[in-house]
Amino acid sequence: MADLRKEARSRECQIRIPGICNGNPETSVLAHYRLAGTCGTGIKPDDMQGAIACNCCHDAIDGRVKTEYSHDELRLMHAEGVMRTLAIWKKEGLVKS
Repeated sequence: MADLRKEARSRECQIRIPGICNGNPETSVLAHYRLAGTCGTGIKPDDMQGAIACNCCHDAIDGRVKTEYSHDELRLMHAEGVMRTLAIWKKEGLVKS
């Protein structure tokens, strides 16, 4: 399987938090969605649970910056970003269904 962390670099943010997203693909990384049972202290989730994220959206979903959005709203935007990212990976043949 492809190195999805490397594949996320220089791509359009898929989390797209309104008023937060900087739209700069040069800052993009793979932002892992933390889901109980799939990760823990010091253990990241599988890369398949990641969304392509600009640094501003990544900071917001990780709680490094305060936003007008609730925790649940940010988690939903992140989850939707994971799904959009998976669709990209699948279309490009980087992951198989």
